[in-house]
Amino acid sequence: MYIGRTAAILHGALVGVGLIVGGLVLAAELRRRGRSDFRFWYLVAGALVGGALLERLGTWLRHLTPGANPGLAEQWLYGSRSILSALVGAYAGVLVAKRLCRYESPTGDLFAPAIAAGMAVGRIGCLLTERPGTPTGGRWGVTLSTAQAAAVPGAPAGVPLHPSFAYEILFHLVALVVLLCLRDRVTVPDALFTGYLAAYAIFRFGVEFVRGNEVVAAGLTRPQLFLLACSPLLAWRVWRVRGERRVPAGVA
Repeated sequence: MYIGRTAAILHGALVGVGLIVGGLVLAAELRRRGRSDFRFWYLVAGALVGGALLERLGTWLRHLTPGANPGLAEQWLYGSRSILSALVGAYAGVLVAKRLCRYESPTGDLFAPAIAAGMAVGRIGCLLTERPGTPTGGRWGVTLSTAQAAAVPGAPAGVPLHPSFAYEILFHLVALVVLLCLRDRVTVPDALFTGYLAAYAIFRFGVEFVRGNEVVAAGLTRPQLFLLACSPLLAWRVWRVRGERRVPAGVA
């Protein structure tokens, strides 16, 4: 595991590569489906802006007492990042952009493979630079040196730890394969995107138990509480998709 400035540079570089990979997958999917409406790139801009904003600001409210949380400027410059908040922000950004440019066609299934590909690459940066997870007896565990453990609060040295980010990389790679295999078979608009989000929410809730994040309430971490708070909205979205009509084969 890399530490210090090298870790920050490596993490940022791999996140950037993940965005590029996701963009290439999205462009390929647009070309394959024959989508040429230039307004779609406004939606991409909305996703990037919304994701960037909530990636940082989404972790601001860490304590119920307002005074215990950092100022917004401090949070933006030095606060932790959250991929879950970024996904919510990106989703909201697309919805706002759609409203502004009056784009009405479903777009979720176009974004889904790109998100899975980008997440798989970006999480490599987390795997190489962040605390791997909680202790495990498995031979696949990641063992930190004394220097590496000292750079990560609460991480033990010399103890095999769950490579939780490797689990997530594998999840997104499998999801990408499934999405690519089903993209021409599933004809309900946004069904693949919604299914991917639901599957990731369930997976992320479970993997949090071995990730090593701080437990804050009822034996759960902040990401788990965030997922529980968002679950009614996700359940509503799944219910809406189930009621959508199928589109004729060949119609993007």
